[in-house]
Amino acid sequence: MNFRYKHSILIGLAIVTLSACVTKKYERPQLTSEGLYRDNSTTDTTTMADLQWKTLFSDTTLQSLIQQGINENLDLKQAIERIKIAEATLIQSRGALLPSLQADVNVTDNKASAAAQNFPAGININLETQTYKAQLSTSWEADIWGKLTSAKRGAYATLLQSDAAKRAVQTQLIATIANNYYTLLALDKQLAITEQTIKVRTQDVETMKALKQGAVVNGAAVVQSEANLYAAQVTVPDLKRSIKEAENALSILVAKAPNAINRTTLDQQTPYANLQTGVSAQLLKNRPDVIAAEFGFRSAFENTNVAKAYFYPALTITAAGGLSSLQLSDFFSKSIFYNLVGGLTQPIFAKGANKARLKTAEANQQIAFYTFQQTLLTGGQEVSNALYAYQTAAEKEETRAKQIASLTKAVDFTKELLRYSSATNYTDVLTSEQSLLSAQLSGINDRLQKLQSVVNLYRALGGGWK
Repeated sequence: MNFRYKHSILIGLAIVTLSACVTKKYERPQLTSEGLYRDNSTTDTTTMADLQWKTLFSDTTLQSLIQQGINENLDLKQAIERIKIAEATLIQSRGALLPSLQADVNVTDNKASAAAQNFPAGININLETQTYKAQLSTSWEADIWGKLTSAKRGAYATLLQSDAAKRAVQTQLIATIANNYYTLLALDKQLAITEQTIKVRTQDVETMKALKQGAVVNGAAVVQSEANLYAAQVTVPDLKRSIKEAENALSILVAKAPNAINRTTLDQQTPYANLQTGVSAQLLKNRPDVIAAEFGFRSAFENTNVAKAYFYPALTITAAGGLSSLQLSDFFSKSIFYNLVGGLTQPIFAKGANKARLKTAEANQQIAFYTFQQTLLTGGQEVSNALYAYQTAAEKEETRAKQIASLTKAVDFTKELLRYSSATNYTDVLTSEQSLLSAQLSGINDRLQKLQSVVNLYRALGGGWK
């Protein structure tokens, strides 16, 4: 091994060593990812986030709506286009590691004046020549300090961030479609109960009129029964409006003009009951927005590496070669030229640009870290909230059923007492009927809360994109 070869190896090793000092290798920052679920200390790593969304939602009509949303939703399509932008940026950053190549062909006219020999003094003539030139030129920056490699890694992290963001849009889309669908079914059920109540109260008005004729009740009872009927009727327009709005919202989610939505009924829905959360550290790999936040931090980390590299000299090698001649006839025979130049450029005074670039990159990296941390904590909060919402809905559902059963009996008893004795008056009937309708509507909301809490838990755990 000759001295020159050894010398080259030593220089190469020195450059690699210095480069490692300038740019650092990415490592995941220390974050608290354990114990993020309140009042949940399970160590079982089985999680419903691994379920396919078609397994979670057994209603085939809802499945069809969700599939339409995945295929057509405009927010999701925008996220896909952002991935394409990130891919183009990555390709561009990879190209920076390669030498550039330009081709140039030109003809140049050169004119000059000179005093002509054998002519009287003061008389000049113009000399004109043409230069024919064709050349290829190239330039390459050696990535000594890892600046270009860090830029490429940053672009790749941005691409992965865009892909994770697209998955986050999909999980949110699935949850939003399901929640709106369940809301629509709940409104249908509320409208059906209200319309049934209107029929009953219409009969009550006729009954009160008959009892008044029999001197069992007075005119006040008749008027109260009519007011009770109107109280139910006045809620119908708002319920129908809410149904239309829920249909319109679902239409937009599947990129359709507002229209009616095909659907089943609330009574046909069975909430998924095996609510396995796994451990909170799994949010780092299951929840797309947490994944996106980490890639955002990683991109900012690489940008800081790039900013550090600007403080060190850049080695650029340029070369050019081609054909150049004053005579077109000699262009391919006596006109070859070439040159090769290598140079180091060391920044000395850049008006504070390098310091500002580094300070900005470090601040952006810290912001990205805080975003990563906040997103992870928010994920734990949303899982905790969804679990508690399911538990409270389940508790209310059982008690609500007993309340509705008791109020139904109360309505029947007070009507019987009013019809056959003086032990009560219509105010008691009115109160029991209003309480019954309120309890029935609240029972529907309990059922809706239970269904939606399952959906929200699934999304909070990161389900819907696998």
